[in-house]
This record gives sequence, C-alpha cells and structure tokens, in this order.
Amino acid sequence: MSEENMDYDYGQPERKKKHPVRATIITLLSLVVIAAVIAGGYLFSLAKSFDDKSQKIEQAFPEESLRPEKTDTGAKNILLLGSDSRGGSGETENLAGVPNAGRSDTIMLVHIPANHKDVFVTSIMRDTWVPIPGKGTHKINAAFSYGGVPKAVETIESLLDTRIDHVASIDMEGFKGLTDALGGVDINVPIGFSTNNGQRDFTFSSGKQHMDGENALAFVRERKAFKDGDYQRVKDQQIFLKAVVNKLLARDTLTNPAKISNVVDELSPYVSVDDSLDAAELGKLGVSLAGVRGNDLHFFTLPNLGTGRSADGQSIVLPDNDAIDELATALSDDNVDEFVRSHGL
Repeated sequence: MSEENMDYDYGQPERKKKHPVRATIITLLSLVVIAAVIAGGYLFSLAKSFDDKSQKIEQAFPEESLRPEKTDTGAKNILLLGSDSRGGSGETENLAGVPNAGRSDTIMLVHIPANHKDVFVTSIMRDTWVPIPGKGTHKINAAFSYGGVPKAVETIESLLDTRIDHVASIDMEGFKGLTDALGGVDINVPIGFSTNNGQRDFTFSSGKQHMDGENALAFVRERKAFKDGDYQRVKDQQIFLKAVVNKLLARDTLTNPAKISNVVDELSPYVSVDDSLDAAELGKLGVSLAGVRGNDLHFFTLPNLGTGRSADGQSIVLPDNDAIDELATALSDDNVDEFVRSHGL
C-alpha cells in the first residue's frame, strides 16, 4: 500500500463510529444454523419454509478467472453480510440481492475448519483501507458501490488470497423476531440507563433482566447514555451475544421443535443467500457442526493498526498487512486456530 494512497495519522487517533449491532446480528445467522441442526434434523423438516421465505443473491461471485484456486483442505469459508433496510448506518449504496433492499453495513468471514471442531468468525471493519480490484485503494465498504456482492467477494478473496464458498446476508429487522422467537433473552445489565428510540422510552436498571426483541435492540444500540460511549456499548453487545448463544444452544431450545420452527420462520424472510446455500446445504453444514457449542465459536477483528486519514481526508482503518498476510496463510493451510493463539485473539 503506497504512501500516495494513505496519510498515517497516529498522533490523535479518532474515536470512530462503530456499528456492533449489525456485527451481532450477522453472527446470529451462523448460530441459528448451528442450533437448528443440533436440534436433531429439524432443519430438514423446515427446509421448504427456509427455501420459500429466504431470498437469493443473484450473481454472488465474480468471474472464475478472477478468483483464487479451490483448495482441498476440506475447510469452508462463508462470507456474512449485514444490511439495514432502514439505512440505520447512514450508508447510501444499496447492496444488490440482499433482503428488503438493504444497505451494506457489516462484513464477516466465517471459517469452518476441516475437523469441524470450532468456528472462527473474522469481523472486517467497513472502513478498512484496502485495494479494490480494478478501482484503486478505498474503504473496503466501497466495493459494494463499485460492483455489489461479486465485487465485495472479489475484494475479500484478493485481500486474503482465500476462496469464499458461500455468501449470506441478513437484514437487521430480523433481529427482533429472532429474539422473540427464542422467548427473549436474559441480560445482566452492568450499568443502568434510560433511552428513547424515537418512538418510545426504555429504562434499564442494573442487574438481571429478561428482554424481548424490542428491548434488547434498544439495549445494544445505546451509547450516548454512557460516559465512555462506544466502549460500554461494545461491552453490552458482548453480554447480549453471550446471552443469545446460551439461549440458542440451551436444551430447552434444542429439544423444542416449535421454538426451532419459530426461529427459522422469523429469520428466513430477512436472509438472502447464494444459489448453492439452500436448506439442504445448510443442513449438511449443520450436521458437520453438531458438536459445536458456544465456547467453540471464536470471534476476532481483522488485524489493523488503528485509525488514520487517507490523503483526501477520509477517516479510515489502517490494515496490519503483515498480520493479514499471516491470516491468509493460516486460512490457506486451515490453521486459523494457531493464528488466533499466536496473536492473542
């Protein structure tokens, strides 16, 4: 990456706006798939519901000549895209093929090793400053503006020299229905606060609370009520995600066909997938992950050097290219677990 494209500014790092809500939501897609299949074949009986209600991403992949070669490690890589039909992130570009004309928002790469003992989820910050094939160096989110899902796939495959096997997207509006389908979640609120989402007031007292979808969404969105803003919001996001993981993989969920059915029915209309990622493929994937539990899901952010500014004054996230190259090798060798350990992730 040349100095012409970037002006490193380490003197006063910016506190950039983050959208961990969407990161949480897109992660839920993989969790629901795992939980539904662990339940013991329910996903197969719900295949028609999923296939009928979910949507397809047209032309999800770039031309074959532009892609890395296929490997025979047996590992799988799934690109998860977050979208927001209400434009909550302020994005202006539409993401072609996602449900409800949503906007690009969150990018996550799910790596499933050949041994199927763990799942590694890499969050890619949307302001990461990277080369976009044929377009120069830009924020990685700009790939959607230049060519929709295929250009996003091409950009990430080029960045990580890794082939993506499947693509899936979920709209934020599916979040509330999913939470309610689970019967709500129990959240241990660390710091009490009050907020308003523009329609109603919410009050959260410190301590354990049972939240439905609307309350949980308000809880994980809030940052202005805290002195440290995004920092506490991120902590609240982590508390919420753990609560959802525990609820999805709890015995009373996995042994309850009606609850599993409700989860799939509520989420499916907000999910869009590539042509090959239908219920049957998800079922096979889920069966291979039957032994996975919450502690086997590992989340980390694509290595970066913090924030800076581009030559034209944009606030950007500076990629740690050396560490990214190491991750690319780990993905190619199906050795991401060692990469995570060696980098303390």
